Amino acid sequence: MELTLLGTGAPTGLPRPHCPCAACATARGPWARAATALLVDGVLLLDLTPGAALAAARAGHSLAGVRQVLLTHPHDGPAVELPAGLPSAGRVADGRVLTMLSGHRVRAVAMDAPGTGYEVTGPGGERLLHLPPGGAPAGVASGNGRTQAAPAPYDMVAADVVGRPDAVARLRAAGAIGPDTDVVAVHLDHDVPPGPELVRRLAAAGARAVPDGTTLTVGAYHPVPEVPRRTLVTGGARSGKSWEAERRLTAFPGVLYVATGGTRGGDTEWEERVRVHRERRPGSWRTVETCDLVPLLAAEGPPLLIDCLSLWLTDAMDRVNAWDDAAWSSGGEKALRERTAHLVAAVRETRRTVVAVTNEVGAGVVPATRAGRRFRDELGRLNAAVAQECEQVLLVVAGQALTLR
Repeated sequence: MELTLLGTGAPTGLPRPHCPCAACATARGPWARAATALLVDGVLLLDLTPGAALAAARAGHSLAGVRQVLLTHPHDGPAVELPAGLPSAGRVADGRVLTMLSGHRVRAVAMDAPGTGYEVTGPGGERLLHLPPGGAPAGVASGNGRTQAAPAPYDMVAADVVGRPDAVARLRAAGAIGPDTDVVAVHLDHDVPPGPELVRRLAAAGARAVPDGTTLTVGAYHPVPEVPRRTLVTGGARSGKSWEAERRLTAFPGVLYVATGGTRGGDTEWEERVRVHRERRPGSWRTVETCDLVPLLAAEGPPLLIDCLSLWLTDAMDRVNAWDDAAWSSGGEKALRERTAHLVAAVRETRRTVVAVTNEVGAGVVPATRAGRRFRDELGRLNAAVAQECEQVLLVVAGQALTLR
């Protein structure tokens, strides 16, 4: 089954008309995108957008053979003129199956937002799932690992990966997205700057984007973006490192969020910080407050997000009374090094997907106290040791993630 992406952008396109943002300003050339429209084997058009006939011609195709035009979402703005010879555009009721003379079967999939998803099965049995902008399949089960709608992983999924990463997570939890599923991002808007940053974020979700006019073969082998199994995210205060770490796992189900900060009785400002962190996490994530990381890393299970190693180190130094010079020299230093070595070894040996957050300290200002300098030195050693065991290391500065490894 051959799929041509006539457009891969948001309904208003990219750049957005008259938008002054930096993402739109840099969306030029191959990074510019028309509204998403998919042409399947030259006979099925998913979404009718302005300039569809011209876009098809540029891609080396014609709309003359199209026998069915289906809409996935309500179209705002002026009516789109129907190219000569095309059948009228319509939508299929949720759950209904449309069988075409070409041998294609199209099933309408209910969404949790206005719109309709379409599961297209080609004459050869290849399966494509196309989701509308801002939509995720409704009623996806999380307990049995399968949905009635997806008895096996799709060969390809075209979805709003940036706008609704939780849709990808739901499909993964249901078994609709497997290790070999080609996840293609469509409905791309100005939420993420185009270019390397878009490629990096999509790769972290196990997805990719292609330029407008690209033709793909559904079911053909394509190397799926390799998601780093262990990632360390470091940066300064309020740099956006925690948000970056969370964003890397939003397309995966059942994440276990490990908060090492604990509770601080009576500190309302800290409690407010914790509340904000919790509310922005996906509802399917679980949270555990602990500094006992080694057993979690050793156990099998869903991805771990550890936030953060600097607070883990504070707890570890508290346990050996490392702030006291006498305790430090009489065994505290040795005990701390053993504890950090156990953590580093657990990171090395873990089979889980792990994203860990830490802080960068000591970038110029020398702490005024001996205890402060000791913490700075130990955190630097810990960060370097953990980074050595991670496939990817990111430095976040002013909300921008720089790939160090």
